[in-house]
Parts: sequence; structure tokens; C-alpha cells
Amino acid sequence: MIAAPSLEIAVLVLGMLILMLDCFVESIDKRALAFAAIAGLAAILVATFFLTPVQGENQAVGFWAFYTADPLAIFFKRFALLTTILVLIMMIDYAPVLRSWVSALGKQAGVGEFFALPIFTCAGLMYMASAIDFVMIFVSIELVTISFYVLVSFTRRNPATLEAGVKYLVLSALSTAFLVYGITWIFGATGETNLQQIATVLANPATEHGAALFGLVLVLVGLGFKIAAVPFQIWVPDVYQGAPTPVTAFLSVGSKAAGFVVLLRVLQPFMMLPRVGRLLVIIALLTLVYGNLAALPQSNLKRLLAYSSIAHAGYLLIGVACVDGRAVTFYLVGYLLMTLLSFAVLVIVAQQTGDEISDFDGLASRSPFLAFAMLIAMASLAGVPFTVGFFGKFFIFVAAIAQHQTALIVAGVITVACGFYYYFKVVRAIYWEPSRSTGVIAVSGLSRLTMTALIVAIIWLGIYPQPILKALERPRESAVAATAVTTAAK
Repeated sequence: MIAAPSLEIAVLVLGMLILMLDCFVESIDKRALAFAAIAGLAAILVATFFLTPVQGENQAVGFWAFYTADPLAIFFKRFALLTTILVLIMMIDYAPVLRSWVSALGKQAGVGEFFALPIFTCAGLMYMASAIDFVMIFVSIELVTISFYVLVSFTRRNPATLEAGVKYLVLSALSTAFLVYGITWIFGATGETNLQQIATVLANPATEHGAALFGLVLVLVGLGFKIAAVPFQIWVPDVYQGAPTPVTAFLSVGSKAAGFVVLLRVLQPFMMLPRVGRLLVIIALLTLVYGNLAALPQSNLKRLLAYSSIAHAGYLLIGVACVDGRAVTFYLVGYLLMTLLSFAVLVIVAQQTGDEISDFDGLASRSPFLAFAMLIAMASLAGVPFTVGFFGKFFIFVAAIAQHQTALIVAGVITVACGFYYYFKVVRAIYWEPSRSTGVIAVSGLSRLTMTALIVAIIWLGIYPQPILKALERPRESAVAATAVTTAAK
């Protein structure tokens, strides 16, 4: 059996090995480093199914008080590993574009680092999934963010990328300042940084709840930047459009998922405060409306997916506001599949034509496979039945109905209709508009296999969602069992 903290250590060691190979082995095609990284991450992903069971639930004391290996953490460690593997596959397709922007220093300059940095980002995402102490939350977020600073501006000879990197750096640094200041207020009000101990202190009526609530608001500003929630979303469109496309996919999926896991953990001690729920409802409403309305006039596909990412953050915030972690987690799984599929197609098509929606005109005649893959991705993002996106929205709305959140339900239904319009603009371009190019678009065997797997998963989970639902029932069952044992002991 394997101890859970060994997973992150293994990922960090793998990243260091890839960097060392890049430095000392000059004669190989640097894309081989990506295949080595994929193999290593796949081995670690398999190892997550052989972890030593957690012996106790009380992790508020001891050396590992900052780290948990509960089922939710293990689930999102696998999520981070799978996301990184898929992003690395996209990066292999993107390598020719990368060379065109950094090749001045050598034919393969920068390629190895481009494949190594996502591994360190993955380690940070895995630490975020297990962090139950504000100090660890801050350190893991910074590991992820610093890696993204470099990745976003990696093709620095591209002016659009350089602009995206500067905007991401400045605004991310500002959000980090809010996060640290919020943690300081919470520590001042409670004297604790461990989330379990904070919950115990807040349950005491003598605790100064006003100071703790102010600190939480500041923390939400910092986390709102990570998940692209309104009004902290201003960086998203420009950074998504300017960053290398595989990095945009990684930002859209990996960073957002880890941010929501941290948000769920941070909010748990504070949900006893009545004003927290109302604040979350307001943020969810603003995010839903802004993201969907701003996506309507977009003509660039990367910007459309950027505003779409904001809109999906709104749907996820509905689940957070309704305190339904299972609905949020299922939605994130669906979002992983359909977003990475759309970006996988975009990476290949953009190299031939561009990333405007008009560049996809007549794609069905040039590559029926890519056209069908994008059709499935757009249909699932819109929430068409028999796709995972439909069940994701269904569970979110069920959670809102159970909590009698009428405003969220109405806003959610209206904005879903908006989504159908702007997603199917892409489908119309693919199947109804005449093609401006006659060249056939080649797809590598690995990319074709990956996209096929994503298509199958989207449709399979859209018809039979039970595998994910059963996996998400285990945390509740273990919590109930632990509560029963504790009660019996008393």
C-alpha cells in the first residue's frame, strides 16, 4: 500500500527528472519528454487506487494537520492527474507552434520546459485538493499560480501572449494580497489556521463573528479570481485568448476545479454564519448573467470559451450556495471532459486556419472526425440531453430546487437558453457554412484516440452517470460510519 503524501512527492520528482533530461540529453526529440511525463503521471494515477486507508477523521492536530487524504481529496488528485495527462497530449500537437515563437535560441529551445511545468502545476493542484489549513492552502495556490505565470507567457515573442502574461501576473498578485489579508483576519478572530479548529472556535458564541466574516470575504476575493467568478473575472478573456491554447485549457479546467475544492473546504466552517449563504447567491447570480450575456456577441472561439468558463463558474456556484458537494463534483467531471475536448479540437484546427469561429467554416468537409468531436463538445457544454453536460446542470438545478433558491433557478434556466445560442454558432459554422479551405486536416493517432475516449465518456456519462455518482457517495458513507463510531465511543 502507498501513503497519500507520496503521490505529490512522486509528481515533483517526475518533474525534476523531466527537467534534468531536458538539460543533459540534447540529441533526442524533446516531444519524447512529453511521452515520458504522460507515462509517469499515468503510473501515479494507477497508484492512487492502492493508497493506505485513512485511519482517523480527526486531523486537526499533529504534524499532518495541514493535509487530508479523505475520499474527496483522492478523487480530485485523480482529477488533476488526468487533466495534466490530457493537457500534455495537447501540448504535443502544439509543439510546432511553440517552436515558431521560441526557436530563435535553438530548434528545440523551451520545448522541454513547456512539458515539465504542467507537472509542477499538477503537484500544486494535488496539494490544493488535500489542504485543510490556510497556510497549506496559500502555499499550494502559489505553486500553481507561479507555474501558470510562466506557462501563460511562455511564447513571449508573441505580443498577445506577453500581454496576457502581464495581466495575469498583476491581477493574480493582487488577488493573492486579498487572500493573505483575509487569512490574517481569520487568524486574528479565531487564533487558528486549521479549518477544523476554526469550525470549533466559530461554534463558540463568544467568538467575534464579524471579524471572521470580513476575513472570509477577503478570502473569497482571492478564490474568486481562481474560479473566475464575477466581479473578479476581468482577467479571463484576454488571458485565455493570449495564452498558448493548451495552457488555456489547463487554466480553464485544472485551476478552476482545484479552486472549487478549496472553496468547498474553506466555506464549511463558515456556513453557520447566515450572511455567507446570501453572499454566495449574489455572486452566483452575477456570474451566471455576466458570463452568458458576454459570450453572446463573441466571434473568437477562445474568447467565447473564456466567457463560457465564467458562465460555468456560475452554475458551479449554484451548487456551492446550495451546499451540494456531490453536484459540484459531478459538474466538474463533466466540465473536464467537454472543455478539454473542445480545446483539443481547437489546438489542431487553429494551426491550419485560426481560432476565430469563422475559421471553422466547413470543418465537416475537411475533417469529419474533428467536426463531430466539436459537435459533441458544444452540445455537452450547452446541456443537450444524453451528454454529461445535461446531467451536470440537472443535478445543480435539483440542488437549487431542494434549497428553494427560486432566483438561482430562474436565472439558471434563462442563461441555459443563452448558452444554446452561442454554442451552436460554432456548430452552424462547422456544418452549414461553406469551407474557405480545401485542405484536409491531419490528426495524429494519439490525439484521435484521446478525443475518441473523451467523446465516449461524454456520451456514456450522459446516459449512465452512476459510476461517478457511486464514487461520490463514498465520502458520505465514510462520514456517516465515522460519526456512528464516535457516537458509540461516547
